[in-house]
Amino acid sequence: MVNGTGTGFTGGGNGRGPLGWIRRHWGDHAPVVTIAITLICIVAWVVQMALYLLAPLRYQRLLLGYWAFVPIAAIHEPWMFVTNIFLHATNVSHILFNMITLWVVGPVLENLIGHGRFLALYLISGLGGDLGLMVYAVLAPNGWGTSAIGASGALFGLFAAILVVYRRLGIDIVSMVVWMAINFCMPLFVPGIAWQDHVGGFIVGGLFMLALLYMGRPSSRVHGLPSWLLPTLIFLAVLVLLALGCNMANPMR
Repeated sequence: MVNGTGTGFTGGGNGRGPLGWIRRHWGDHAPVVTIAITLICIVAWVVQMALYLLAPLRYQRLLLGYWAFVPIAAIHEPWMFVTNIFLHATNVSHILFNMITLWVVGPVLENLIGHGRFLALYLISGLGGDLGLMVYAVLAPNGWGTSAIGASGALFGLFAAILVVYRRLGIDIVSMVVWMAINFCMPLFVPGIAWQDHVGGFIVGGLFMLALLYMGRPSSRVHGLPSWLLPTLIFLAVLVLLALGCNMANPMR
């Protein structure tokens, strides 16, 4: 966090610089994590497009060999669990739809639960989407070789989380349920969508939000550490163990 007494890039005082622009538009409630995720996804997509246009073969090797999530290789190349949730297909519609969806939910949820919890929720939900693909591979062996990229698993986790929060606050959730139902039905009409990723992200994101509500309260702070850190570490450990368990059925293990 940057305090409001700085100058220059920090945007304090004279309000100049990127952070100054953010403060002028959002004040102290700027969705900085949502902004950061958006910028990372856009920069990653620009790099992808440059490689795709200038060196398509190299791009395919990097995408399938290192960046995309491929269940059969994920345990041996664990960075795939993270890199894929910031990447998108080279067609502009994929990243455009996902970023619009992020901004429908992200700023509201980040303001409700705080920056740290929101970042943890996004990442844990993305890992949940990856786990959904691994579970599917165990049930349908042809799934081991599938590859997936995109923020959709993390976004479905945000959907589930905002349902949990709104329900807790007594806010009407009918419009959110309709929006999510439309998104869940998209794989029926649009080929190539990894619905397993959506389901995994939704389930894990919802459960993690419940854990944050009951375990991540400020009163739960231990030794001055953020109150959301313990449930985050617990969920991370459980997801790792489940992924290792799924990998026992990996034909290339």
